[in-house]
Amino acid sequence: MKNYHETDPEFMERFEHFAFEEVVNEPDQQLDEVTRHMAILATLLGCQGMDAFRAELPRALDAGVTPVMAKEIVYQSVDYLGIGRVLPFLDITNEVLTSRGVKLPLEGQSTTTMENRLEKGTQTQADIFGEHMLEAWKTGHINRWLASNCFGDYYTRTGLTLAQREMITFCFLAAQGGCEPQLTGHAKGNMNLGNDKDFLIRVISQCLPYIGYPRSLNAVSCVNKAAEG
Repeated sequence: MKNYHETDPEFMERFEHFAFEEVVNEPDQQLDEVTRHMAILATLLGCQGMDAFRAELPRALDAGVTPVMAKEIVYQSVDYLGIGRVLPFLDITNEVLTSRGVKLPLEGQSTTTMENRLEKGTQTQADIFGEHMLEAWKTGHINRWLASNCFGDYYTRTGLTLAQREMITFCFLAAQGGCEPQLTGHAKGNMNLGNDKDFLIRVISQCLPYIGYPRSLNAVSCVNKAAEG
């Protein structure tokens, strides 16, 4: 077990004060504990912070994030990060849950079948982004996959609300960087579901210690752009 308080005491003093006191308690930038920990888990997936994720998951579970919610965050991240980056986090999640006495597999959350996943996914896209999305899947096979796989297989699952799913997607995109067009689009999707500009700025603020200032400031710019559109 690494003890950074012994090897790096000055650094830990400043980092822990900033991340766990200053940021968490900043006036007008606070989130409820479940939402804050959900956002941090999604952010750590996005930035590939495996060691930090392993430390954060027990804190999130203690704060009220359920095992189902934690698993749903990991599952949905595959569509935005790819299985090559997510698989280690699935392993960590299973290890942490098992160590806490949680029996796996968890109860199923799927609401679609192989036959209706495209239809249900397309409707979910429309519910978030507008009726024009009902025809978007017809413009190419990747857009068809997006509708049936990303939205039909994952967004339609129970365990998280649609607004929570859009929030974690925003975190996946902000944390990995280089996805500013998609980040702006999903900032708008969040706003359409009631996750307004103020809320998204709070999410960015609470996740800043985990992804740094450049990606956080880029995310703020995308939120501002979405709010103007």
